[in-house]
Amino acid sequence: MKIATWNVNSLAVRLPQVLDWLAANPVDALCLQELKLNDEKFPFKELEAAGYHSAAFGQKTYNGVAILSRTPARDVVKNIVGFADEQSRIIAATLDSPAGEVRLVNGYFVNGQAPGSEKFEYKMKWLTALREWLRSELVAHPNLVLVGDFNITVDDRDTYDPEGLRETIHHTTEERLHFQALLDLGLTDAFRMFEQPEKSYSWWDYREFAFRRNRGLRIDHILVSQALKSQVSSCVIDKLPRKNERPSDHVPVVVELADA
Repeated sequence: MKIATWNVNSLAVRLPQVLDWLAANPVDALCLQELKLNDEKFPFKELEAAGYHSAAFGQKTYNGVAILSRTPARDVVKNIVGFADEQSRIIAATLDSPAGEVRLVNGYFVNGQAPGSEKFEYKMKWLTALREWLRSELVAHPNLVLVGDFNITVDDRDTYDPEGLRETIHHTTEERLHFQALLDLGLTDAFRMFEQPEKSYSWWDYREFAFRRNRGLRIDHILVSQALKSQVSSCVIDKLPRKNERPSDHVPVVVELADA
């Protein structure tokens, strides 16, 4: 089973790129973030023609998440249960696979703007609520995969300028402690299970030739539960879509789970 995550930074703009990528990379599930469209404008028919069912949780102009899957999604949940939120940031669903049921949680994590800001405080509350909800999800669904744009670098390997950006947004001690708290639930960073090239990033700013200079961040992550850890056979970042005309500033991350 192959699962991918990709912040497409507007599905209306990037739909042809998504369809092309799926044709070249026929994953079992693709989780999208930052749709920037509501459900009425979601391209269900186009994706169905490409062989994918869609569970979408859109929002006009900002945010929005979706799960595209070869098999229909079941038991779909939108947003963090018990946390009041006007922003469409979480969608979860159960998918069938050769390894059995897999609970897939797709998140567009809060950016946070800057330490000390109201948006940063919202990010801290959101992350706390996510962790507590995932605690119960893991009890109900031991085979769980959490993916998305986390807007957090895990450590200094995940940033092009660890000293210059230290304690700035995406790099703060508080954010990284929240990431560690997710790992403490029994989740594992699939990308770091394998030896990876140095300076491996999933996001590059559009400005100052950042992609060409590889001035990026690894902020798109895939975490797998303890029950699935032994089945993870690879996890890679696909940088090729960043070379497209009018690309997203993020690229896909793909994990492969072998049969149990």
